[in-house]
Amino acid sequence: MQGKVIPYGQQNITEEDIQAVNDVLRGEYLTQGPKIAELESEFAKYVGANYAVAISNGTAALHLCAMALGVKEGTRVITTPITFAASANCVRYCGGEVWFADIDPETFTLSLDKTRTLLESKPKGFFSGIIPVDFAGLPINLEAFRALADEFGCWIIEDACHAPGGSFINSSNEKVLCGSGKYAELAIFSFHPVKHIAAGEGGMITTNDKKLYKHLLRLRTHGITRESELLVENHGAWYYEMQELGYNYRITDFQAALALSQLNRADAGLKRRQEIANRYTEAFTKTEIEIPFVQVGVQHAWHLYVIRINNRKALYDHLRSKNIFCQVHYIPVHTMPYYKQFGWKKGDFHLAEDYYEKCLSLPMFPSLKDEEQEYVILTIQQFFKNENSDFN
Repeated sequence: MQGKVIPYGQQNITEEDIQAVNDVLRGEYLTQGPKIAELESEFAKYVGANYAVAISNGTAALHLCAMALGVKEGTRVITTPITFAASANCVRYCGGEVWFADIDPETFTLSLDKTRTLLESKPKGFFSGIIPVDFAGLPINLEAFRALADEFGCWIIEDACHAPGGSFINSSNEKVLCGSGKYAELAIFSFHPVKHIAAGEGGMITTNDKKLYKHLLRLRTHGITRESELLVENHGAWYYEMQELGYNYRITDFQAALALSQLNRADAGLKRRQEIANRYTEAFTKTEIEIPFVQVGVQHAWHLYVIRINNRKALYDHLRSKNIFCQVHYIPVHTMPYYKQFGWKKGDFHLAEDYYEKCLSLPMFPSLKDEEQEYVILTIQQFFKNENSDFN
């Protein structure tokens, strides 16, 4: 077992996936074909949203969301420092200002209380939007964030890249799926290989707002439309108009076919992730390892299984020496050199920084074998046994 590398995340490609891609490659369309619309329809059903727009990747999805919501120079948007940089960068792509609020010390998601404090520190209307993240697959309480956003006149983009299939129970005892659009104007997902649904690259935007949906379709394709009711002029069936500056953020049909094939077994993958998480939790409960917190009524999607330990680097190096390649998610965005130029610095968000000093993501992907996970668990347990032995 020690000779095989065990990564923190990995795609799982089946013969059915390969056949789905082959069928498209042998067909008439490589891009802008029927598989894209089919993926959009099925994904919208999966998360319970009215509309879905397939995009070239999750970062592009965030960018288009920011554009569709009118982010521009002078627009101020709040997000969490514990996320991949794209959650903040999408605001900067449009010239807007990124403001951070600290995280919740239990869930490590954007803190509702810290966000309220930040909103209250400025005049009403100072901030335009909030980008909460379903971090590691744990759904954030968007019902509470919706009430806060409405109070201060803000929109919400839900970054649900980690959480397809995740859900929480709202105050009406309803199950709310991540990306359903019940509380956020827009939500985004990623089809990167380590995510629940792999398409090589790819992403999705979901919404219940028809106007935003139509706008996103244009922005995805250079700002161009062929819809006759939207045209300023009409020269014939060939005619189209570029009505605003958009981008080529399209996904291909063979990527869509791969994503569709993976979507068909998404529930099985989610169940397997839950089994892996339960096994880690059972192994590390009542030890010096801090395990993830999950609220009652929440369906965690388990993109990541993040533990926290005081001697993170020593454990990380030890695991790598045993061919177990864990990862750290994430370095706080506000400490990145790019964001420091705007005045952010280490020490601004002590909860996020304390989280970063101790966090480690263990191998978590549906094709992780039981014996591989057992090797990971035993290697970690042996590390702490040796550490404690040396200390004594």
